[in-house]
Amino acid sequence: MEVLGLMTAPKMDVAKVTLRDVAERVGLSVSAVSQALLDGPRIGTETKARVREAAEELGYVTNSAGRALRARRADAVALIVPNTSQHVFGHSYFMHVLTGVTDAANSREAQLVISTNVDEQHGKAAYDRVMRSGSVDGAIVTSAAVDDEGIAQLVSSGVPVVLLGGFPVLPDAVSVGIDDVAASYAATEHVVRDHGRRSVVHISGPLDHQAAIDRRDGFIAAAEHYGATFEVVEGDFDEESGDAAAVSIQRREGVDGVVAANDEMAFGAMRRLAADGHDVPRRISIVGFDDFGLARVTTPAITTVRVPAEEMARLATDRLFDLIGGVRFTGPDAHAVLPTELVVRQSCGCP
Repeated sequence: MEVLGLMTAPKMDVAKVTLRDVAERVGLSVSAVSQALLDGPRIGTETKARVREAAEELGYVTNSAGRALRARRADAVALIVPNTSQHVFGHSYFMHVLTGVTDAANSREAQLVISTNVDEQHGKAAYDRVMRSGSVDGAIVTSAAVDDEGIAQLVSSGVPVVLLGGFPVLPDAVSVGIDDVAASYAATEHVVRDHGRRSVVHISGPLDHQAAIDRRDGFIAAAEHYGATFEVVEGDFDEESGDAAAVSIQRREGVDGVVAANDEMAFGAMRRLAADGHDVPRRISIVGFDDFGLARVTTPAITTVRVPAEEMARLATDRLFDLIGGVRFTGPDAHAVLPTELVVRQSCGCP
């Protein structure tokens, strides 16, 4: 007797099945399929069911799950910084991030792979290197531009990913950061409310980065709230751009307060203004952002916002290992926001 049964689509080789295969099967984008498999709140229940059914038929498993099933996990994670190595190792922020990630990885006896770009033209090299190699179990990404397509592709690839900082276009991605808007507001409020400065300038970071955008927005909100006149001068997070901004500031009449998006630019501006005969802080208050060490050793010492970069990096790494182990973070739990502190010193005019 011949027994007839329902026929199902043949399963593909599990090792070769990708998110794109699943996406083509259900007629959705790769990003939507990724979010459906992660139980993202923006994907409907019926769509999630279709995606999971297709994934099961094809034999698709995420990279981390596949490695676990084959019992050959890499025991390594990547720190992806989509900038050149000269840029990375020239800024103290990255040294704090590297310390935090390394501490957390070492506590688990895992290796750390650092992936940067060869030059400014190779924007995806840092991502591609990790995605192609298969030599890491997950990745932490920091200092990416807001229009960086590499992050979305990395998240949708199935590799466990944690973002350091905010990335609004990927609201369901796991992230660790600070409230840059509120912190910048507090710094500006100190200058205009507590010191009575009425014409203030913000030296922003490059405005294709979310942290720079948020710090600018916090500055503007505080200046507007307290009725101060204000302008924004775009910098590049380095001392030289702070110096250049100070030259520009001196062409403006009556500026009596400067709020910089980091301490290096604050120092560059303060040094240039002092060299050109402006009394800091008696005539011009200056405030920075970060407190990674420089602000404590300048004369005058720089009032700044303390950013817990090492703690952020440790928590991001802990969360990455949780993701690798199968933990899911959804909704508000996907975004950890650590507190900042306004550290008052002398550059603003406080005794």
